[in-house]
Amino acid sequence: MFSTSADVLNLVLAVSVFLLSVFLCIALYNLIESMRRINKISKIVETGAVKVEELVSMAKEKLHNSSAYFMILAEVAKKAMEYIKERRGEKDEVKKEAAKKGKKK
Repeated sequence: MFSTSADVLNLVLAVSVFLLSVFLCIALYNLIESMRRINKISKIVETGAVKVEELVSMAKEKLHNSSAYFMILAEVAKKAMEYIKERRGEKDEVKKEAAKKGKKK
């Protein structure tokens, strides 16, 4: 079967190349699977980041809108207080005039 040492060397080289190619195929397969997992994880992280960004922008928008409502409510309250002070002032004047008329009689 093997007449010379060159035949043995060729057989050993063929087996070595075959085993090396099998090893490289397995390593390449594992590398590709790892890259796929990394890609899936990065998509999940990206989706989460987009959702967080949307949540933050929605919270900012709500806060901005609510601050506008608070400003409107504060203005209404201010006008109401001015109206109440004005009405009290009118009542005080009416009472003073009534007191003056009562003293004159």
